[in-house]
Amino acid sequence: MRFHRLLTAWAVVSTTSNGFIANAAQPRALVYRGPAACKGCAEAVAQLLENSPQKFTVTYVGPNEDTNISSDSLKGVDVYAQPGGPDLNSAWAELQDHQTELRDFITKQGGRYLGFCLGAFLAGSTPGLGLLPEGANAVSERKQDNAQVTNTRDTIIQIDWTFRSSIGNYSKGETAVNRWVYFQDGAAITGLSGGNSSVLGRYSQNGDVAASLTPLGKGWVALVGAHPEATKSWYRSYDLSNPDGLNSTIDIGYDFVTAAMGRTGTNTTSNKTSEESAANPGGQQQGRLALPCLLGWFALGLAIFWI
Repeated sequence: MRFHRLLTAWAVVSTTSNGFIANAAQPRALVYRGPAACKGCAEAVAQLLENSPQKFTVTYVGPNEDTNISSDSLKGVDVYAQPGGPDLNSAWAELQDHQTELRDFITKQGGRYLGFCLGAFLAGSTPGLGLLPEGANAVSERKQDNAQVTNTRDTIIQIDWTFRSSIGNYSKGETAVNRWVYFQDGAAITGLSGGNSSVLGRYSQNGDVAASLTPLGKGWVALVGAHPEATKSWYRSYDLSNPDGLNSTIDIGYDFVTAAMGRTGTNTTSNKTSEESAANPGGQQQGRLALPCLLGWFALGLAIFWI
């Protein structure tokens, strides 16, 4: 009987660490949906987050949604995601009133800002939320020297991506070169100067930074100039093909989210050899696991006392 009770207690520990109590701490994300986002962009980002290894619970926010951006709506949230959109100036005109709330969410609450294409531009300062380190900015890749794409049409572009987690056919630390990704007048991140800033991916042709991860206060800012979240319908809408497959960039999308959240996937060994090595913004996620584990061991202690 005592063995049975001890076994039951250990089951409680296991469930507490990995089961229903852990699910109660499922990460939450707010995804902007409104005039500053293009049609289908918010939904693609939400789908990426929901299906990612972290399995986010997503709420849409915006002027026409049930919830808008505010200090209250950002409480208890892990990620704010800004998807692609049609125009930087009009997007800034709408979002500038939320600059303080978003900055406080990152710097004080330890939140993550995920910017895709226009969302990356908005993290800059011309105009933008000013979320990047001093001297860094988000600029138009098509205007840079030796850019592979020099127009504003919906198309594809090649990037080199160094994975921060083991996913699909890639191991942590492995770089996938010349991967084709959906692109429409996307951003390049300039002026990064090392420190805790990390380069997640580069445009293959000229080496410009295509994706970055930078600290801001207690939180992190993850930006990607292309669209790894693009769905098959995006390609079909513009009669585009991807030599790697229409759903081929989902591994890059998942790894982008994982890098932002500080998870290292199935391979947890360190591989920090250069500026391409990811900083590890993992404190918030690790803290989330601490309470369930503590509750589990408390339950085990009670069970042993009961025995």
